[in-house]
Amino acid sequence: MLDAARDLVLGSSCVGCGRAGRLLCPACLSGLDVTPGPAWPTPVPPGLTDPWAAAAYAGTVRAMILGHKEHRLLALAQPLGDLLAVAVSAAVADLATEPARLALVPVPSRPVTVRARGHDPTGSLVRAAAARLSADGVPSRCLPLLRTRPGLADQSGLSAAARAVNLAGALRVHPPSLRRLARSGRAHHVVICDDVLTTGATAAEAQRALRAVGLPPLAVVAVAATRRRTPLG
Repeated sequence: MLDAARDLVLGSSCVGCGRAGRLLCPACLSGLDVTPGPAWPTPVPPGLTDPWAAAAYAGTVRAMILGHKEHRLLALAQPLGDLLAVAVSAAVADLATEPARLALVPVPSRPVTVRARGHDPTGSLVRAAAARLSADGVPSRCLPLLRTRPGLADQSGLSAAARAVNLAGALRVHPPSLRRLARSGRAHHVVICDDVLTTGATAAEAQRALRAVGLPPLAVVAVAATRRRTPLG
């Protein structure tokens, strides 16, 4: 929390325009091209549930994601969480047939990656999204149900086919987290959440792991999607 506040107050320049001051200046924040909607990758992994994103992975949004993930610009978790919340809200409004609490499930990073970065970027922005949705009257919680298996390789630089092979059986549900969800005694819409949707292979594997324990996700939602996608319809 202190690191994020320090980032926000003492950030040397805006990640969008380079202007000295805040990490995201008011002009760049208001100028974000936020168009939440379906974000189908090409090709679509077999059986992938509806994927949504708030924006394209380009420009200021891309700079925000990279700054938060790779450069520990922790204060960016809040605006990124706000973008994710917008996309989650749009997806749920379009796909849900009845109201329920939302369980936002972050796509997990490898433990070695989290240690190297010194923080869990996806978990941070998903928690921020859950808080924003709850404040807006949509009861939500960040629920880290998923864990990675040992030996999972870094996905960066892999082709779509290589990602699919690397991710086969890569994720599992954490039993204590599953028990906490069961003890709540409430219906939840499960939404898989990530920062960037690329080939959809990671989302499909997360979906497989959740379905295996009887939790079919309503949607896969990301802050941004790469331009390798086709519009719905």
